[in-house]
Formats: sequence, structure tokens, C-alpha cells
Amino acid sequence: MSKFKYMNVLVLPALAYVSFTSYGWQTFLPIIYAFVLIPLLELFIKADETNLSETEEQLRKKDPIYDWQVYLMVPVQCVIVFLFLNSIGEPELVVTDIIGRITAMGLMCGVIGINVAHELGHRSKPHEQLMAKILLLSSLYMHFFIEHNQGHHKNVSTKEDPSSARRNEMLYAFWIRSVVFSYISAWKIQLEKLKKKGHSFFSFHNEMLVFQFIQIALVSVIAYFFGWLVAGYFVLAAIMGFLLLETVNYIEHYGLSRDKRGDVYERVMPQHSWNSDHVVGRLVLFELSRHSDHHYIASRKYQILRHIDESPQMPTGYPGMMLLATIPPIWFFVMNKKLEKIGESKLREAA
Repeated sequence: MSKFKYMNVLVLPALAYVSFTSYGWQTFLPIIYAFVLIPLLELFIKADETNLSETEEQLRKKDPIYDWQVYLMVPVQCVIVFLFLNSIGEPELVVTDIIGRITAMGLMCGVIGINVAHELGHRSKPHEQLMAKILLLSSLYMHFFIEHNQGHHKNVSTKEDPSSARRNEMLYAFWIRSVVFSYISAWKIQLEKLKKKGHSFFSFHNEMLVFQFIQIALVSVIAYFFGWLVAGYFVLAAIMGFLLLETVNYIEHYGLSRDKRGDVYERVMPQHSWNSDHVVGRLVLFELSRHSDHHYIASRKYQILRHIDESPQMPTGYPGMMLLATIPPIWFFVMNKKLEKIGESKLREAA
């Protein structure tokens, strides 16, 4: 049954359903689970650095059940979006009920929408890439498909990457910089691609243009069937979803940098991404927190990502680190000390 352990993520859509059908504090159950219960568990459950054997890795790599588990998230997310749209317009809702349900949907956009889209977006099969785009649509963040694969993975931990946080950069300033310049970067990548292939701006080859049309169409359809107020609530949930993504981006590469020799950066190595082996977050996020190995070899599927000794380690799992990032003085106090130790280690190696 261990191969089904990633289905623990279904606790979140189950709690989202409770949120959409309840009132009062129960509408906040998904947030309580993600940012109270999981961080508390990860304070007491020891990180697991165990890697698979070569034989185990090959078996997992070939086992289709791991693919089907991420495929399942597409219909799950679509159902959750529909349930949200049906529930958020109830006339008897008070402000706290509305906020609770929006945060539940926003969490789903971040955890199942963008996170699973990230996994599928690195795959080469057309149907998997299509599923990634469908999931990104639920957060109105489809340009991530272009910028992440063709921009972020190339420029990670450099000043050219808007999704890599600088040392002493506050999370809230990073949100603005990453959201704005990642979008601009996606357009630059797309326009360069059109130019190289000789395609027109106004064509189906311009994915960025197509993405904008699809996203505007989705919001318009929601407004037509459910009203503009519900459409506005959906947009707020989508914004929360992509801000969760950007918070993850912030903690994944904070303060880390690749050396530059002349005009060329060194190859992306495990030490250019913060890593977390804390078990609960790994299961809920389909191993996203084993991020060092993901950036080292981006084609590795989630179920075979490894712990690498050279990678810098987070003091706790992703949910806890995301909470820590929201309080800049404490974040800087904890993480800058870790950066100083990394710098001292580099100096010793160079000596």
C-alpha cells in the first residue's frame, strides 16, 4: 500500500468540501490542516533522508500507478472548482464564511492546481502537458508553464531569475517582483520563440496570447453563469493560489547563488536549492520539497526524487517554512545564519 501514500493529499479536497458545505470556523478547516496541523507534526516527526535502492527506483519509475495518482488530481480540481462556484454565492453567507471558502479554494489552487501542474509540466507527453495547463487555468497562471520550464530552470539562483529570492529580500517585495517579472519573462520567451520559428504574433503558435484568451474566457463564463461577484471570489482564490506558489519559490532558493565565470554561470547543482526531507509535506506536495534533486535533474519524476547530502537543508517542512517567511525578521534571523554557514563552508573548500 506504500505506493498509495501520496493519496494523503485527498484530505485537502475532502476538507475543502467540508468548507464549501459548512459555516463559521469549519470553513477554515483546510487552512488549519495545512498551516497548523502539518507544521506541528513536522516539528516532531524526524526528516527522512532515506533514498530508494537502484532496483526500487527502477520499479517506481515504471509503475504507472504513480502517474495515475497525479492524473487523478485533474478531475478532482475541476470538481472542487465547480463546488466552490456553486457554494460561494449562497445569500446567507457572512463575511467570515466567504473568506473561509475562498481560502479553501485558494489552497486547492496552490497545492493541487499549480503544484501538480508543475509535476506534469515537466513531462514530455502531450496529454500530460495538457493536464498541466488545465490545472494552471484554475489559478489563472498559465504563463507559469512557459516561464518555469524555459526560464526558471535555466536561470535559477541567478539575478536573471525573477523567481529566485535574494538575500535580505522580504517575501512581500518578492511577491511583486516575481509575479510581475515572471509574467514579462514568459512573454519574452514566447516572442523569441515566435521570431525564431517565423510565426505571427496573432496565431495559435503564440501560447501566451492563447493563455490570456482562455483565462479571460473562463472568468467571463463564470460571471455569465454565476454572476460577477462569484467570478470576483474565484479570482481572489486564484490570486491566493499563485501567491502560495510564489511563497514556495521564495523559500526554495532564498539567498542561494550560482557562480559566474565570465559570461557563463556554473551548472545548476543540488546546492542551489533548499531541500526538505520532512515526510508529511513531501506526501502532500508530491515530493516537491526534495527540490535540490528536482533542479539538478528536472526530468526525474516525483516518486524517485532523492536526498542529496550536498544540498542545503531547511529546518522544517514547506508549510512551516512558508509561515516563517511571512515574518521577515524571524526568517532573516534563521535563514541568514544558514547562509553564513554555507559561505564559510565554501571558503574552507577553496582554501
